[in-house]
Amino acid sequence: MLFKEEIEKYLHYCKFQRELDDKTIRAYKADLEQFIVLVGENENNLDKEKINSYLQYLHRTYKQKTVKRKIASVKALFHYFEEEEIIEINPFHKVKTRFKEEIVLPKIIPRNIIEQLLNHLYKERNMNGSSEWHKKIILRDIAIVETLFSTGLRISELCHLQNKYVDLENGVLCIQGKGGKERYLQIGNSDVLSMLNAYKKCFAEEIRKNGYFFVNRYGNPLSEQAARRMIHKYADAIQADINITPHMFRHSFATYLMEEDVNIRYIQKMLGHSSITTTQIYTYVTTEKEKKILQTKHPRNKMSIDENTKNL
Repeated sequence: MLFKEEIEKYLHYCKFQRELDDKTIRAYKADLEQFIVLVGENENNLDKEKINSYLQYLHRTYKQKTVKRKIASVKALFHYFEEEEIIEINPFHKVKTRFKEEIVLPKIIPRNIIEQLLNHLYKERNMNGSSEWHKKIILRDIAIVETLFSTGLRISELCHLQNKYVDLENGVLCIQGKGGKERYLQIGNSDVLSMLNAYKKCFAEEIRKNGYFFVNRYGNPLSEQAARRMIHKYADAIQADINITPHMFRHSFATYLMEEDVNIRYIQKMLGHSSITTTQIYTYVTTEKEKKILQTKHPRNKMSIDENTKNL
């Protein structure tokens, strides 16, 4: 068996039978191509030593989260080989791949910066002397930022949101998430809902033509890159001291709901996480905030104790 040929068949299977999105397919392809470069193209020469060498290379080269993903990609390939009876024995059954994953806390946008950003956008829209075209684009940008923060959508989900899945009358979005998983999200703020209705009315013709809810200035579906550039532009305008990305709105959405004591199961459902373990990362963020509060706000920090009475 030659890996290269079988990998192409596997990726075809992932795309058309598992219905994985193009971004996931590209990631799988990159990981698997790297694997065959490191271990060779012939399955007959693959042994425990080569696999362990590959694993050691990953651990030396990448962060743990990336290592975990790359190993998962390769193990999924061999599971497919096993299921399809392309191989008799799965070599990964004999190799230990467990490791301690480092905790990388999600980066969030401070509340005051989100407020600054929204205030700037709304002021831009109401500024005297602005052309109607400029006001129209600002309206679209407000709708994007408000939606990201109000729903915790991934930027890919926002850009691929079709108009037929948007019910503004009831304030509900139907999201086609990772792996074809479907979930429903409510727009919980009346001002945001009003803004989305204003946006839809203003861009009605463009939305009708291409079927996507969020469009670019040329009336085509909004790209992820364009959304990132737009957010970066406004972050520069308010002189934000952090680099704001679309995904940070998702992290902020989850973290601030957690701080308000929203049940983690609800947050998991809204984010579209398959496992509660993925959502639990936000508990670390709120724990860090609690620590900071106690370090700066607790009255004990302001008490003066006579040094002579301390007996440590």
